[in-house]
Amino acid sequence: MISTRFQREQRRDFVVATGGAPGITEAANHGAFEAGARSIGLNITLPHEQTPNSYISPELAFRFHYFALRKTHFLLRARGLVAFSGGFGTLGELFEVLTLIQTGKMPPIPVALVGRAFWKWAVDFDYLVEEGCIDAMDVGSFTCVDDAEEVVAALERFHAGRIPDGAPK
Repeated sequence: MISTRFQREQRRDFVVATGGAPGITEAANHGAFEAGARSIGLNITLPHEQTPNSYISPELAFRFHYFALRKTHFLLRARGLVAFSGGFGTLGELFEVLTLIQTGKMPPIPVALVGRAFWKWAVDFDYLVEEGCIDAMDVGSFTCVDDAEEVVAALERFHAGRIPDGAPK
């Protein structure tokens, strides 16, 4: 859906970029593949998992040894972040992005957290505000959604139909 909207209908050079593993990232690469669109896989070398999925565009499949380098490559070109339920890696990458946006170290991008029920229990953002750990307006730096249509709507609402600065034209 996202690949069709941004690569084919609007003729923009946006591609889905994932961690390249099986599971939900494979589903994102698979969706782009089915739509006839390109997608990126930024894989990480781990001792017992993380092999690249077969739906990544071959010329856009990359393998990293360090999480920090992979995260840098994700964020240099990111015009939005869609995060699904996950473990320490997902949480680490999500909080890194939110911190970079909060501190002005990167320009704001839309952040969509998929699965309202999961995120409500995984991170109690209201409690963080109550404790003074984050500001109430920090909670506005992301949107919780439940489906693909809401993800696309959040991305379009944030970018207001414009090609984001720094994006290929």
